[in-house]
Amino acid sequence: MGDVFIRHIELLGYEKRFFPSQHYVYMFLVKWNDLSEKLVYRRFTEIYEFHKALKEMFPIESGDINMENRIIPHLPAPKWFDGQRSTQNRQGTLTEYCYTLVNLPHKISRCLHVVSFFKVRPDDMNPVTDSQIKKPEVFLLLKDAKKSPTDITGPIVLQTYRAIADYEKSSRSEMALNAGDMVDVVEKSESGWWFCQLKNKRGWVPAAFLEPMDGPDESEEQEPNYAGEQYVVLKSYTAVEEDELTLREGDTIEVIHKLLDGWWVIRKDETTGYYPSMYLQKAGDTNTSMKSELRNRTAPPRRSTIRNVKSIHKQSRKQISQETYRRNSRKYIQSRQNMKENFQNKANVIIEKNEEEENTSKAQPAVPPRPSKDLILNRCTESTRRKIL
Repeated sequence: MGDVFIRHIELLGYEKRFFPSQHYVYMFLVKWNDLSEKLVYRRFTEIYEFHKALKEMFPIESGDINMENRIIPHLPAPKWFDGQRSTQNRQGTLTEYCYTLVNLPHKISRCLHVVSFFKVRPDDMNPVTDSQIKKPEVFLLLKDAKKSPTDITGPIVLQTYRAIADYEKSSRSEMALNAGDMVDVVEKSESGWWFCQLKNKRGWVPAAFLEPMDGPDESEEQEPNYAGEQYVVLKSYTAVEEDELTLREGDTIEVIHKLLDGWWVIRKDETTGYYPSMYLQKAGDTNTSMKSELRNRTAPPRRSTIRNVKSIHKQSRKQISQETYRRNSRKYIQSRQNMKENFQNKANVIIEKNEEEENTSKAQPAVPPRPSKDLILNRCTESTRRKIL
């Protein structure tokens, strides 16, 4: 048990539930040292009782003996009646509390009390619901709103997607799907793994297995950017399909098209192909924990590899060919090269002009011819005329 600890706790938002009576629960994504990620739900009264017990276990660090020694963060007591406004406004405080808690000395952050409280419970996996009562309302905390705790979304209607084929999960954090299942998407990750919920089940699902209800999903994707963004390869990958690229850790590439399924089109020199986005990091960013996480994570499946796809849309999803990517990349690279050459030529012309002007300014002035004796006698003063007589 001592080897189990929490690496990070992220507050996703809260749910408004109606069974057995109306109440609110906070949604936490807990990341563990074995690289698993679990979604847990806790009422604020539970969190506050946990907080009080933690203070009693560590009286010095809680400031009970001397306030100057306090390192355990503060947490306000619950109100006599906790409504939606107080639940919403408290999110910023809880976000800061969880961040500070995980970064306390190990004897506190990794103690049995903390680990036990955030472990998955049976009702986290299968919340108690009643089919006669309306579905819980989900309120998600915007990523930008974490800096401004009061600026959050109103009641959110989560996007509903449909499974296009059966999917068998390969880890406990994932969720199995049957073709035709309707899931609500809680979080869309650029890695191609989406966090979804289906009735009482929740887990990560490959985005490639999902389609929106209103039509093919290429409208949700960004347009190709042939200028490219520089990324660094965090994990090596050997191509399995013909249109994929084999790269090694540390390679620098350019991303030209970010796709929803987590397989991005990248450019290495003049070669293009697919590569798992979860193995890439934007050039200049620092994330040392990411490298260790990648050791046990696998890339999501690509849509082109899914068998027995059953879509409800008559119009199939459009896909840009690699030949188109390569052709447009060559055009862009050539135009960029031409621009560089033109700029260099202009720079050379300016340098040549400057050199000419500089040479002209440094040239010695011509010596005027010596005036004749008659001219001096006619035009010069008496003293000058005497000198030549």
